[in-house]
Amino acid sequence: MSKKISSIILFLLSLFSLQAQISNPVTWSAVSTKIQSNEYEIIVTAEVEDHWHIYSQYLNEDDGPIATEIDFKAKGIELLGKTKEPKGITAFDKTFEMEITYHEGKVDFKQKIKINSDFKDPVEVTAFFMVCDDEKCLPPEEKKLTINLLGVSGNQVAPVSTSLSAQDLELSKKLQLGIKSTEEFKISETAKKSLWSLFFLGFIGGFIALLTPCVFPMIPLTVSFFSHSSGGSKGGVIKALMYGFFIVITYILVSIPFHLLDSVNPDILNNVSTNSWLNISFFIIFVFFAISFFGYFEITLPSKWSNAMDSKATQLGGGLGVFFMALTLVLVSFSCTGPILGSLLGGSLTNDGGAIQLTYGLAGFGLALALPFAFFALFPNLLKKLPKSGGWMTTVKVVLGFVELAFALKFLSNADLVQHWGLLKREVFVGLWIIIALGLAAYLFGLFRFPHDAPNQKISGTRKIIALIALAFAGYLVPGLLKTEEANLKLLSGFPPPMVYSIYKDQAKLFSAHSYTDFYEGLAEAKKQQKPILIDFTGWACVNCRKMEENVWSDSKIKQILENEVILISLYVDDRKELPKEEQFRFLYSGTNSVKNIKTIGSKWATFQTINFKNNSQPYYVLMDQDFQLLQQPVGNTPNKTEYYNWLVKGLKNYSIQ
Repeated sequence: MSKKISSIILFLLSLFSLQAQISNPVTWSAVSTKIQSNEYEIIVTAEVEDHWHIYSQYLNEDDGPIATEIDFKAKGIELLGKTKEPKGITAFDKTFEMEITYHEGKVDFKQKIKINSDFKDPVEVTAFFMVCDDEKCLPPEEKKLTINLLGVSGNQVAPVSTSLSAQDLELSKKLQLGIKSTEEFKISETAKKSLWSLFFLGFIGGFIALLTPCVFPMIPLTVSFFSHSSGGSKGGVIKALMYGFFIVITYILVSIPFHLLDSVNPDILNNVSTNSWLNISFFIIFVFFAISFFGYFEITLPSKWSNAMDSKATQLGGGLGVFFMALTLVLVSFSCTGPILGSLLGGSLTNDGGAIQLTYGLAGFGLALALPFAFFALFPNLLKKLPKSGGWMTTVKVVLGFVELAFALKFLSNADLVQHWGLLKREVFVGLWIIIALGLAAYLFGLFRFPHDAPNQKISGTRKIIALIALAFAGYLVPGLLKTEEANLKLLSGFPPPMVYSIYKDQAKLFSAHSYTDFYEGLAEAKKQQKPILIDFTGWACVNCRKMEENVWSDSKIKQILENEVILISLYVDDRKELPKEEQFRFLYSGTNSVKNIKTIGSKWATFQTINFKNNSQPYYVLMDQDFQLLQQPVGNTPNKTEYYNWLVKGLKNYSIQ
């Protein structure tokens, strides 16, 4: 459930009214029908009240509402195909400014299952959904139904299981604060990430790929081919432009399977940045890519693929032939572009947005590769000014290998932070980056070489300059190993682990005030000292959270406020550490039969943020008094120090005049 809660769309949550009573406009039930001796059909029915609607299971957009999910669990069952649903209504939604498919009235979701010899009933059916009307949406809910299959002739209605213990009810009630807002201060929506920034990063990646030995030599060869085989310069230019266009299209097509996954399960590509095993997988992949760039092996696609594409290009000719030529380039250059594309994939799928982010990144990557072919086709005389291919391209690959190693550590660090393994404390992480930087400098100075390097290779001036930059970077990192004011490393905020994750117990005190990590402990201290409360919703793997802490909170004026004038409470919503058994409970959404299992620290504070502040973004800052009256408009990432300082000062002023 914590994974589902984390996928709630930020701007949707801002529509929830704090004063509104939570209604229950959807009633769920389930029946089973025996089809054959070991096959059944389960029909899960949602009866939606007038003027309300729920959403399809298969939404195509990332930035819209959350899709309905129907899960079936029991030992010894096999799902036969996907869960079917009615056609629904597809219309333009003014709230989300997009076409959305939704259902009204009575909706039947049908799933066929097959039972095996080890089947044990009952089957647990879980419906996770969001219900909206024309003005507002209610918080996502989870309904659990149980249904027996064996010995059933005909249909059987499944009862709703919502029995909670006294402890469950008490802890559920405690988690809901009853925030008091005013017309001036309401729950705000968080700004969306810019997709164009991902396009730009993809473009930079494509430009780097251009300099590798798999791509760079192809530029003059391809442009010359078009110029001499198209019956004139005009025909060559047209074909070269088409060639560049098809390169871009090919890379965009790579992202389509991820969109298909998104349409089946919108959660699958979103908000996976705190998934430990995914981050470990990316760590292993990046190390694998780095070793490839060092020249110990080549990552190549089957040669028959590229040969087949090349044959098609020769046979077909014309525009279709040019398309297959572009596809051939993409395939044969994979040994150089694959690791860079892997980095792009890792960066996209470990951030909100998933498939659409990947599409923008791949479009930028493809455009960077395509531009030189179009440009030199238009201005062929400039081909003579291109640098000659040579050993410098191998050097580029090796440098990229060292960069891949550095990024690999970031993914391992994410998993380590969330799981609290203690493997990569801040100083250990920085120390490894220093070793990587020194290794790069030593390589560039010619102190050792890799398999693809020529013996007695001349060390060019450019290599020496890059080596000196690597040494300077290593020198910049050295204070990060020490317990000093300079350990902050502001230029790298968000990449190394946070200051609190240090081998030095008091390291964090150099940069920010003490913060409570339990809301109720902080609340008790705020009442004791009669100070306002600043809640910091944060995450161990949250890059912007680290940037705020190390670049903004370290400002002397802001630090003074955090230390002396507020009670700071930092709640980590991605903490996978389990709560003590006596603190684990089933959360009951007020006014509904919807329950959620709260087992981890992160699940508790993520739910706390969602139900009280109608937001699930990090960082997210809430300034309020001890009676839960908002003192300021809650804000998200605010990298401008002056803006954040003024926000704090205004909130403190509002507290003083109460």
